[in-house]
Amino acid sequence: MSESTAVLAAVLSSALGGGAAAATRFAISSTDPVTLAAFRFGVGFVFLLPVALLRNSRWPTGRDWVGVSLLGLLFFAVFFVLYNLSLTYTTAARGTLALSTLPLLTMVVAALFRIEPLTRRKSAGVLIAMGGVAVSLATGLTDAPAGAWRGDFVMLVGALCMALYNVWSRPFITRSGPLPFTTAGMGAGAACLVLITWWNDGFVVANRFGTAQWAAIIYLGAFGSALTFYLWGFALERTTPTRVANTITVNPVMAAIVAAILLGEPLGANLMIGMTAVFAGIWIASTHAKPQSIGLEPNRRKAGDGKLS
Repeated sequence: MSESTAVLAAVLSSALGGGAAAATRFAISSTDPVTLAAFRFGVGFVFLLPVALLRNSRWPTGRDWVGVSLLGLLFFAVFFVLYNLSLTYTTAARGTLALSTLPLLTMVVAALFRIEPLTRRKSAGVLIAMGGVAVSLATGLTDAPAGAWRGDFVMLVGALCMALYNVWSRPFITRSGPLPFTTAGMGAGAACLVLITWWNDGFVVANRFGTAQWAAIIYLGAFGSALTFYLWGFALERTTPTRVANTITVNPVMAAIVAAILLGEPLGANLMIGMTAVFAGIWIASTHAKPQSIGLEPNRRKAGDGKLS
């Protein structure tokens, strides 16, 4: 299966995640960051587990269970509590704009662990995509609520957690597949969150939920968790962490659109210009340059020419 398919899966995952940011922004006013994460991933795990069991998936074995569980806690518990907390201080568009630093953080982390070398092309693509996000949300940033910088900072810390998850996940996904890896990790994170929420009587807030709140939670569980992170794991198995992470720049654009429609958050007229830059950056970072053929006969080119950089 081609890397372009993996990148498309990651783009869809990021688009669904943008919608989830708007749903989180709506639902967080009725609960707290930990309880909302417990609902989100508890529902997501309920959706994923039967599918994984019916498909006779290759579950992690031996020590992999420890690694997968720890990654699940890092991502589905720590990261998403920070994510939810961030959106209590700022808008969906601004919060996900901070999250769009993920590609840069992933590149740095992958380079530090010698998992993926930095290249000029990938660096240029990431910077163009992130610049596109800044352009597309420039108007919205001027209308940010007071104290929004707190949400930005918390989201940046969360983005670092997600960068580590991206880099460390691939060996586990390769051995067990994206569906069982995501299911097991989400189960570990959800179990931790459910225990903390139960201990603090957090689930009593469900008594105050109306139809709109339950609809948001079902979306967060089924689409913003189960489908989103299955697609993310599918992409991480088939291409590099940086190429997957770079698609997160779709997230704030989609979050801005959905939040503008559902929550009335401000949306700038320059969105289309920024979106064009976002997709241009993704294309640059996700493809390779054509090999130079000057002075080379076709039958004498090296076998390594044209490899993905």
